[in-house]
Amino acid sequence: MPRTLVSFLVFGVLAGTARAQTGLSPIERRIVTAAEAEVPAAITLVERTVNVNSGSLNVAGVRKVGELYRPLLESLGFTVRWAEVPASMKRAGHLVAERKGTRGRRILIIGHLDTVFEPSSGFQTFRRDSATAYGPGVSDMKGGNAIALHALKALQQAGALDGAQITIVFTGDEELPGEPLAEARKALIDAATRSDIALEFEELITDSTGDWVTIARRSSTGWKLEVTGRGAHSSGIFGQETGAGAIYEVARILSGFYAEIRGEPGATFSPGVIVGGTEVAFDAEAHQGTAAGKDNIVARTAVASGDIRTITNESLERIRARMQAVVARSLPRTRASITFRDGYPAMAPTEANRQLAESLNRINRDAGFPAMQLLDPSRRGAADISFVADHVDGLAGLGAEGTDGHTERETMKLGSLPRQIGRAALLIHRLTRGKEVS
Repeated sequence: MPRTLVSFLVFGVLAGTARAQTGLSPIERRIVTAAEAEVPAAITLVERTVNVNSGSLNVAGVRKVGELYRPLLESLGFTVRWAEVPASMKRAGHLVAERKGTRGRRILIIGHLDTVFEPSSGFQTFRRDSATAYGPGVSDMKGGNAIALHALKALQQAGALDGAQITIVFTGDEELPGEPLAEARKALIDAATRSDIALEFEELITDSTGDWVTIARRSSTGWKLEVTGRGAHSSGIFGQETGAGAIYEVARILSGFYAEIRGEPGATFSPGVIVGGTEVAFDAEAHQGTAAGKDNIVARTAVASGDIRTITNESLERIRARMQAVVARSLPRTRASITFRDGYPAMAPTEANRQLAESLNRINRDAGFPAMQLLDPSRRGAADISFVADHVDGLAGLGAEGTDGHTERETMKLGSLPRQIGRAALLIHRLTRGKEVS
């Protein structure tokens, strides 16, 4: 990487830390200096991993990305292994790395190896200009993985890693989890039971008001509504023998959801697909279907599916119960049922998570980094940290600044790397020394 570009990237960090050196201890100043020096290697690691396709279903590609991380992890004193999953899940499993220690809080670092871009995608390679990197998964989340690993490398370079107990779980199927979920996330949950704090390195959210830190993420649950009615000539609709038909019934239910359930704080529920007619075929996995009928025939079948997102798991249970109550009030000569498909649980905005965010902002103050605001959970989707939220306190969104994730315009802002590597290294340092409260 050209020296002039490196100088450009670290200039803002150097300027900030110069203004706030009195807030950092001597070893913390060494950590920041080491973090700045890790930027070129972090970019190289992002490039190498982005250039390996690791779509969730590309088992070989996902494992190859994990193996690219292995040498760095082993050089940092981690024992590295693959957490296998059953072959029937058709997923790669997860990279798990552990470093034993007895000092301070036990840290769990969460990332993922896969992307939404399968080998069939036309978006396959890394490129960059002076300020921006482009490529599949460059910010979601190979950039975040690199930040986490090079923050640990900075700690080692500064002589500040010894004694820390850290577990890393990079899942292989975050974008398209295998099923059953209990098996797919067993390795991650097991790691959480041996940890005190979870730090997730999904992409940083930032805007004109500054950087945002995530202390809560909403759940993501699927639902499917299936409705049947009596097929008949349309002239008989609304009559005692024919009733309302399946399409009126599915419309009644969806309208009831909107009118009666909408408004719970932090919760949304959305129908994404609907088909109805005399004959219906619906593929729940592919979220697509076909329907056939005639204008003069009352529809016999209708199917709709969608999702629910809530800020707490208790909210999810309330909404499920209220949806079931709406479904149960059938129009004449119709029957309806709703089923739910468990997905990501909620990561609730706990007081402990708020305290962690305050600890991070003390680091920002001491190091001269910008302060971070608490992100509204509706501004980002579900993620793996939610599976461990009942076991550990945590922060999310500690990765690279990026734009247009999950699209072929995905970017990573190179200028975010110095402050994100520095922030992460200082946070891990203070947590593993019991200095998270000052």
